[in-house]
Amino acid sequence: MLKLMYITNRPEIAQIAETAGADRIFVDMEFLGKDERQKGLDTVKSHHTLGDVAAIKAAVVSAEVLVRVNPIHDALPNYMSSKEEIDATVAAGADIIMLPYFKTVGEVETFLRLVGGRSKTMLLVETPEAVEHIDEIIQLPGIDEVYIGLNDLSLGYGKKFMFELLADGTVEQLCFKLRQKGIFYGFGGIASLGNGMLPSEYVIKEHYRLGSRCVILSRSFCDVTKIKHIGIINATFLRGVREIRELEAKCEKHARFFWDNQAEVQARVAAICRQVEE
Repeated sequence: MLKLMYITNRPEIAQIAETAGADRIFVDMEFLGKDERQKGLDTVKSHHTLGDVAAIKAAVVSAEVLVRVNPIHDALPNYMSSKEEIDATVAAGADIIMLPYFKTVGEVETFLRLVGGRSKTMLLVETPEAVEHIDEIIQLPGIDEVYIGLNDLSLGYGKKFMFELLADGTVEQLCFKLRQKGIFYGFGGIASLGNGMLPSEYVIKEHYRLGSRCVILSRSFCDVTKIKHIGIINATFLRGVREIRELEAKCEKHARFFWDNQAEVQARVAAICRQVEE
């Protein structure tokens, strides 16, 4: 089953998401450069804080706390350096720390060194430069997971719609390289079933085809800025996650046919080779 991730800094919403079956609560502290590159787009700009990380960590029981920090940077007026930010994020209880919007191997090396194994690491591949250097990047020790961010990556490639990268083979090529390296990976975001410009059921099936292991539940899955009744939020999460899991069970059943066939082919080829040797 896919690990489902939901972005929030509200402890009561985190608990609802966790109870419904979300595996990770995503605290988003990234703000450096984000407004400029996503200007005019209806994207989520959270501006969460270190206090939010600690509050979410205290609120959940089994869900992991994933924190997106800022891109690698020096100390700024009224804001800490990357080292200080990552140290504080670890201290606040982050289980996984995500590095966004990197372009060079050196930035990834710096990030991995600063985390130093104190939390799991996740790289957010969302620039054409990151894609260009991905072969060298995934050789670095200390990478636990990679996530392919379709919003900014599609902007970087001048696409009109973020899922063009799923249709044109870009995501598939990245997934192949990550799978060959044995790195845990995911991509994009999904709404509830039947919703989204590209309905989520099509996207989920692509996750299974490409061997993806995690996905973000998008704002439209349950937009708590528009839904104010806590009971409706709870019902929305329970229904939405249940429907996703039911579709996943069907995907798993069909995928099993091909996995079993692959295993049978391998066993038969091995038996034939043994006979030839004899």
